[in-house]
Amino acid sequence: MNDLPVSRSLTTWLALLNDEGALLLHPGQHHKKLVDGANALHRAQIINQADLGDLLEQADGALAYAVEALLDEGYGE
Repeated sequence: MNDLPVSRSLTTWLALLNDEGALLLHPGQHHKKLVDGANALHRAQIINQADLGDLLEQADGALAYAVEALLDEGYGE
């Protein structure tokens, strides 16, 4: 079995997670992409149920971070 597609899929998801510019520009859309991507990885059996939970938790954390950052930015004006 070739693990290269698995590695690329996870790498792509992690790159999306770490794209702070896109996250702060459109937090809701970015969160949806992360959730959809995590679910796609699970449906493709690239990750298991526990991994899916971890990715969804990270996606939620990214959204919470973006909301906090944008609120802090608004209070700084």
